[in-house]
Amino acid sequence: MQNWLLQNLSDIFNRSEDYVYQDTEKVSVSAIDAVDTLQENFRLSALKAQREWFGAIAAVEKLLLSKTKKDDNSLQGVIFSAPVPILSNSSLLTHFKTGIFTPEAFNLKALMPCGEPKSQPKLLNNSQILELPLIPNDPIAQEQFCIVLTATFSLVMVLGKDTKDTPTFHFSFAPEIIQEVWQTLRSRLSLVNYERLSEIDSLIKEFEPVNPDYRLVSQFSRELLNNLPNLTALAIENSRPIDQVTQRESISSVATATSSSKLEMELLQALTHEIRTPLTTIRTLTRLLLKRKKDFQPKVIQRLQTIDQECTEQIERMELIFRAAELESAPMRASSVDLTSCCLESLLEHTIPRWEKQAQRRNIHLDVTLPHKLPEVVSNPAMLDQVLTGLIESCTRSLPTGGKIRVNVSTAGDRLKLQVISQSANNPLKALGQLLMFQPETGCLSLNLKVTKNMFQALGGKLTVRQRSRQAEELTVFLPLNN
Repeated sequence: MQNWLLQNLSDIFNRSEDYVYQDTEKVSVSAIDAVDTLQENFRLSALKAQREWFGAIAAVEKLLLSKTKKDDNSLQGVIFSAPVPILSNSSLLTHFKTGIFTPEAFNLKALMPCGEPKSQPKLLNNSQILELPLIPNDPIAQEQFCIVLTATFSLVMVLGKDTKDTPTFHFSFAPEIIQEVWQTLRSRLSLVNYERLSEIDSLIKEFEPVNPDYRLVSQFSRELLNNLPNLTALAIENSRPIDQVTQRESISSVATATSSSKLEMELLQALTHEIRTPLTTIRTLTRLLLKRKKDFQPKVIQRLQTIDQECTEQIERMELIFRAAELESAPMRASSVDLTSCCLESLLEHTIPRWEKQAQRRNIHLDVTLPHKLPEVVSNPAMLDQVLTGLIESCTRSLPTGGKIRVNVSTAGDRLKLQVISQSANNPLKALGQLLMFQPETGCLSLNLKVTKNMFQALGGKLTVRQRSRQAEELTVFLPLNN
């Protein structure tokens, strides 16, 4: 429905599209049946729109990665979203000015006469993400959206509603739509006297919406389809009658196994999206509270920091599982992993402290031995960080309290050799589907060995496992040197 005082972003799309309504055959049904049908249609529409939104987020991130000039440290674009940041790849954050629209940033004093002192602009995530204010109860706050402006393309995406208030996913590369969306968002910033509006205006002028290349639009659409979590299919599958299930028993065992494996991958992809979204929101709100440290006692701050750390680790764990499911469901995608020169020294300098924190929390002793100078390797830095961290975490979580892990890094010919030597796990693991292993005593999930090996292979490397003795296990990762 049109919001005449404060329109939302869906209104812009609904005005620009030609909707054709067809009269359906009138069937006599009871009021209860009609309500049930409407509720079911609404639920499926919401699932469909949500899966398209998730697929679009993955698609736009891949699009940005393919268009970003990694060697250029200058600003390469602007990304505004709500209610949380959409980028999960840390390497993109350094190249784009990002911000989130949220009612949490609303400052009533900004609407007061000019004599009132203005608050300092709010920043999130180590001063990289701007926090942009919306008035409480603003209809835009009920939508999820993202606007991307770069030198090569512009895009706006909205998870909102159509003219019948049915959940719908909208997206457009059209400059006129993007410009109207931005003007709507800008009006909100102007309404609350946002302090940095002139600075943002300059950024928008630098990256004005441009007409898209049809090949780029095709690439985005293809990636969106490739990354759709099958939420609607899962909902239908769960609602089918029992007699339909019995009919499938006549299908061959091979076809059944293939279908089951595909469904498992889709389920994992859907679940990881569903888990990451609320966790990202919790982490964002937690970081907002941490910015007001002076308002809290040290114990409260410590607990907030723990929440932030736990959310971050779980988000990264879900991202790793999603990436593994993606590669396993379409093995040919492994060849599409971008491999480049990787400074392992810089990567480990950032990653080892996180390994040590994970080990300390479980009272595990971690000893890392590095050579005086580490050579560069050929891999994918962001994905390598995730997979190595997942490997160390899997070893850490499988050991009893007081266990030991030793990590040795050295060179072996034209490859780098990273050895992880640990005590054999006392807690047995059980297979949980095609990808995961489950530890009944601790409830921990981890990728199974076969999938982990496949991920290292996609990264240009190799993983080997050797039982050194009854008490020790050795995992060795080989990565090609950048010669």
